[in-house]
Amino acid sequence: MNSSSNPFTNPGLCRELLACLERELDRPMTFMEVCGTHTVAIFRSGLKSVLPAGIRHLSGPGCPVCVTHDREVAAILNVAAKNGVMIATFGDLMRVPGPDGKSLKSERAAGARVEVVYSPLDALALAAANPELKVVFLGVGFETTAPAVAATIQKAALENIRNFFVLSMHKLVPPVLEALLDDESHPPSPSSYQTPAPSIDAFLLPGHVSAVLGVTPYRFMAEKYKKPAVIGGFEALDIVQSLLMMIRMIKEGKPAVKNEYNRVVTDDGNARAREILFSVFEREPGHWRGLGLIPDSGLAIRPEYEAFDAWKHFGLSLPDVSETRGCRCGLVLKGAITPCGCPLFAKACTPANPIGPCMVSSEGSCAAYYAYNSEVLA
Repeated sequence: MNSSSNPFTNPGLCRELLACLERELDRPMTFMEVCGTHTVAIFRSGLKSVLPAGIRHLSGPGCPVCVTHDREVAAILNVAAKNGVMIATFGDLMRVPGPDGKSLKSERAAGARVEVVYSPLDALALAAANPELKVVFLGVGFETTAPAVAATIQKAALENIRNFFVLSMHKLVPPVLEALLDDESHPPSPSSYQTPAPSIDAFLLPGHVSAVLGVTPYRFMAEKYKKPAVIGGFEALDIVQSLLMMIRMIKEGKPAVKNEYNRVVTDDGNARAREILFSVFEREPGHWRGLGLIPDSGLAIRPEYEAFDAWKHFGLSLPDVSETRGCRCGLVLKGAITPCGCPLFAKACTPANPIGPCMVSSEGSCAAYYAYNSEVLA
């Protein structure tokens, strides 16, 4: 489809909106894009270089691989080392380094059974084809991917495939947004070693997650914290239009949660996907890299499906580990710094030799800065 037939990729329309954006911007504005796909889109489309100078964007905790906690990575590697186990995982997790520098990739080279899959159903097929092995699917992702994992567990139960397990590390987006806003509302004391949360004027909310959630779960951002937020699509025009909506809400002093991506996201979201999700999973505290333990932000497999719960089957717990020295991925994820503020970025930490997951994932902030921001590599 060419740009003339697809208005969302039309450069002329985008230039007009950018000009309008510059006219309406009457003070500096910092916004956070919560989704890693938005981060990449902002760079890849060239928007980073043409946005008005008064607009600053920060990347948030919207990359599923990046927010996976060091303790969770250590647990993954412990399972991979067990005899008779095959790990089934999405590709981005392969090179995420654990606290000791090991990864699934290095463990596979050392003899562990690790297979890259494209869906949880692929993992279930591996279990059916290898009854002598215990196949453990690594459940990483937000509300977008968790329903498919839930449906796969239901299918495993229906077909009585009892050598299939899920190590659930899924996370929920609204609770982490509330944690970020609470962090901003209660800055650390001057004597604290914590890095304060940034002052964020508005939020660009994730399109894919919102297709499942709808609009209502984000209302607290405007009602409780008085922050404008816009659910946006991923084309350049979507993002510029979303920014314009934010600026107008700020100027009018009327914060709200609005939906720019209404060709995909409805007010009610996907009720059927949520029904499947919560028939298999229940909320629990979730561990987030850089943000710690956040109430009701994780997903645990319900007791009625515990036969497929890798945590329970293998008697796993989260190991106590030290954070990777020098890596500032956690601060990047909460918007406290940009990747350029990490002392390892583009030096010791590169895509060829990632120290932290933000440089590994295709949606990671550090990977996007490295790939598209030539200024930092000059």
